[in-house]
Amino acid sequence: MVRPFRFGFQSTTVDIGEIAQTASAAEAAGFDTFQVSDHVGTQLSPFVALAAASAATTAIRLGTLVLNNDLHHPVVVAQEAATLDRLSGGRLELGLGAGHSFTEYAAMGQTFDPPATRKARLAEAIEIMRGLLDGNEVTYRGAHYNLSGARTLQPRQARVPLLVGVNGRAALAHAARKADIVAPTMLGRTLEDGQRHEVRWEAERLDATMGIVRDAAGARWSQIELHALVQAVVVTDDRQGAAQELAQRLGLRESDVLSTPFLCVGTHEEIAQHLQACRARWAISYFTVRDIDAFAPVITLLRELEGNDATDP
Repeated sequence: MVRPFRFGFQSTTVDIGEIAQTASAAEAAGFDTFQVSDHVGTQLSPFVALAAASAATTAIRLGTLVLNNDLHHPVVVAQEAATLDRLSGGRLELGLGAGHSFTEYAAMGQTFDPPATRKARLAEAIEIMRGLLDGNEVTYRGAHYNLSGARTLQPRQARVPLLVGVNGRAALAHAARKADIVAPTMLGRTLEDGQRHEVRWEAERLDATMGIVRDAAGARWSQIELHALVQAVVVTDDRQGAAQELAQRLGLRESDVLSTPFLCVGTHEEIAQHLQACRARWAISYFTVRDIDAFAPVITLLRELEGNDATDP
């Protein structure tokens, strides 16, 4: 089965008024989801920002991309998520991650645990949130959380989609078994600023990663939506030249710059073809970008080519 494309726009503004305007613009441009990140510092609260976006829109879905699990207790997240889902008329997609910015942990005086520990804690939180958002009372005994008869408000949707953005064999396998949307980040070591990363966008590496997801998903494979956060959209008539420049800057082969789903380079037509190729090779059909104007023509092209409308997961 070829899954229809979906497209998200991730806002980076810190202006609450601009959030509403941008969400409305993304909806008008044909994006399926309006998404916000979750960082400590001079950024908007993700749930408050999405509430503002909800008030300014009617149909576009609303997502966290992604909540840092270490900054939020899963019961509180489930309560916030259910409230926002009701407020928005059932439009929430809850995105979760294990946290990566060691500078933010340091600023809070919070221990920055090794990756395996953070990912194991995320896996437990996913189990808890899935149960709560499905309307269940949850008692849980784990290495990181202990709950006794926890309940939260029930969301509007029968099933709030969970997007999980992770790396690593165990974390990806757990996401494949439990998440609705799996988002391999394909990023390496966090760099000194605490935000940027080394990239691991080699095509063969992504082949292997998707093999892990497919094997772990088993019979669920056809039900899972696969997601990529596009780090740059470069609209140009000189695709080769732009790819050479990016390859030099990122330390990648030019062929990987041209094939990776985490970059979109070329004319709008070439980018549309590129995304079709990514879907054919890796089954990735859900792409998030950070530039409405540059990417909107690609959405129009693909929907004309494929004759489909925006489709919920």
